[in-house]
Amino acid sequence: MRNLKFTTMVSLLTVAVFAAVVVCTAIGSTYIPVGRVALTLFGLGDDQSSLIILKLRLPRVLLAVLVGASLAAAGAILQGLVRNPLASPDLVGISGGATVASILFLTFSAGRFSIQWIPLVAIAGAFITAAINYVAAWRKGVSPLRFVLIGISLATAMSALTTFALKTGPAYLAVQALGWMTGTLYGSSWMHVWTLMPWAIGMLFLSIFLSRYLNVLELGDELAVGIGTPVQRTRLLMLALSVGLTGAAVGMAGGVGFIGLMAPHIARRIVGPKYGRLIPIAALVGALLLLVADLAGRTLFLPGDIPAGVFTAAIGAPFFLYLLLAKRGGIRG
Repeated sequence: MRNLKFTTMVSLLTVAVFAAVVVCTAIGSTYIPVGRVALTLFGLGDDQSSLIILKLRLPRVLLAVLVGASLAAAGAILQGLVRNPLASPDLVGISGGATVASILFLTFSAGRFSIQWIPLVAIAGAFITAAINYVAAWRKGVSPLRFVLIGISLATAMSALTTFALKTGPAYLAVQALGWMTGTLYGSSWMHVWTLMPWAIGMLFLSIFLSRYLNVLELGDELAVGIGTPVQRTRLLMLALSVGLTGAAVGMAGGVGFIGLMAPHIARRIVGPKYGRLIPIAALVGALLLLVADLAGRTLFLPGDIPAGVFTAAIGAPFFLYLLLAKRGGIRG
C-alpha cells in the first residue's frame, strides 16, 4: 500500500514538474501559447519562438529544476544526519562556504579565469567549510548537536567573510555578486545546465541508493553501532553527498535559501520519514518550489528581474519560524 502511494506521488509530482516547466517556458515578458511551446520543443516552432524558448527560457527553467532538486535532497540528507528538522545547508554554513569561495573567485580573479570554474570553486568552498565543521565537532565521534551549533557559527563567519570580499574587491563586480548571492537564475545558459546535470543526477541517485543508512542513523548512534553500521564513516559519506549537491547548486545559482529546509518537510508530510521515499519526493518538491519562485521573479515586476532567492526567503523565513514554534510546542515538523 505504501509503495503504491509512493509510486503515485512520484508520478503526480513528475507530471507537475513537467507541466511547470512548460508553463514557465511559456510565460515571460513575451507570452508564448503553451501549444506553440510544445511544438517548439519537438522542433516544429518558428524562428522567433525557437530563439526565445530554446536559447533564453528553457535553459533557465531546466537549471531551476536541477538546482531546486539538488538543494532539497541536500537538506533531506542533512536533516537525517544531524537528526534535527531545523537543519539545512544554508543554516549550518555549507551554502555560506560555497558562496564565499565563489565571491572570492569573482572579486579577486578580476576576469582572468573563466566563470566555468565557479561550480568547482563553490564545491571546494563547501567541502572546506564542512571539513572545518566536522573536525571542530569531533569528540570521539561527531555529535549532531555540536555539528549544528558550530555550523551556525560558521555560517555567520562566512557571511562576514563574504562582506569583506565584496568591500575589498572591484566595485563593478560587487554589484554583480550581490545579486548572485541572493540566489538568481538570471543569465542561465545551456553551459550551466550541462555542467550541473551530471553532478546533480549522479549524486541524487547515489543519495537514494544509500538512503537506508540515514534510516539507521535516525535510530541513534548506539543502536546503529549495535547492528553493525560504521556510524562515523557513514555520516562522513552522506555529508559529502550533501555538501557536493549544495556546492554544485550554489555554484550555478548562488545562495538560494530555504529550499533545503522546506522541501524535506513537505515531502515528509506526503510520504513519511523513510529516506528512500523522502529524498526523491523532496527533490521533486524542491524543483517545483524554485520553478515557481523564479517565475514570480521574472514576471511580477516587469521589466525587472527579481532574484528567485528573494521569494524563497520570503516563504522560508515564516516557515522556519513555524517550525521553531511547532518544535517548542512538541509538534513533530
